[in-house]
Amino acid sequence: MWVLLGNPTSGGGRGERVLRKTKSFLHAKQIQFLDITCGTAEMTQMKLDSLDLEKYKGLILVGGDGLVNLAIQRLAHSNLPLVILPAGTGNDIARSLNLNLEDPIANLEFALLNKPKKIDLGVIGQRYFAQILSTGFDSLVNERANRLRLIKGRMKYNIAILLVLSTFKPKRYFFKVDHVEFESRAMLIAVSNGRSYGGGMQITPMAEMDDGYFDLMILGPVSRWEFLKVFPQVFTGSHVNHPAVKFIKGTQVAIAADAIAYADGELIGPLPIEAQVSRNALRVWRK
Repeated sequence: MWVLLGNPTSGGGRGERVLRKTKSFLHAKQIQFLDITCGTAEMTQMKLDSLDLEKYKGLILVGGDGLVNLAIQRLAHSNLPLVILPAGTGNDIARSLNLNLEDPIANLEFALLNKPKKIDLGVIGQRYFAQILSTGFDSLVNERANRLRLIKGRMKYNIAILLVLSTFKPKRYFFKVDHVEFESRAMLIAVSNGRSYGGGMQITPMAEMDDGYFDLMILGPVSRWEFLKVFPQVFTGSHVNHPAVKFIKGTQVAIAADAIAYADGELIGPLPIEAQVSRNALRVWRK
């Protein structure tokens, strides 16, 4: 038997449509499943926590990165594998796993015919993240975008960028990457297990989810005009050649500053913060 978990409200209602298709597919294939879809994050976490994971073949997740982040808190270092049917707004975790974003059911068909693989997760204390821990400009944009409740989709993020940039100033950060300590003024910092965030922004295009390392990206101070020129380049990954951009690999990253951090689009809290790679922590279907 499988477990089905969905978020009907994800992706502006796409989650509900994909959930209906998923259930129809499972019924047509006569595949038994336990549906634990419910209304709130708190109830979802309670249902996940109550599961006897050894009883099930896998968790079918219909939703976006927020639901994936919630699920991995339970699935990390367990034997229950995860198949993601992306139905959110950004779907960056599914993107880094090379899953089919246009036809979510194709990922379930793939899972039924193939074995799952292991990937790394990042961990902050006891909290896991699959994709990217970020601080600086983009964290402030995330906060501002969350307050623009009447605006949907990417436009909300674009408006938040302009609002934050009008008053944003670089901060001084203190870093420890493995055993190397340094400080730097920076506008944006990404501690990456995966490649992208924000719905396809290739902030660390070289990152691999199973290599045992974070890819730390630091964008140093640039003028507002230069930032507006550089920032769109993250959609293609061409920002990697900009002289203000620096990359460092490491297994443990500590950052201190007067700033906040987000991971997988979820608020982590104020710095200082320390993250480390948790090797082979999640079994997941990927291509």
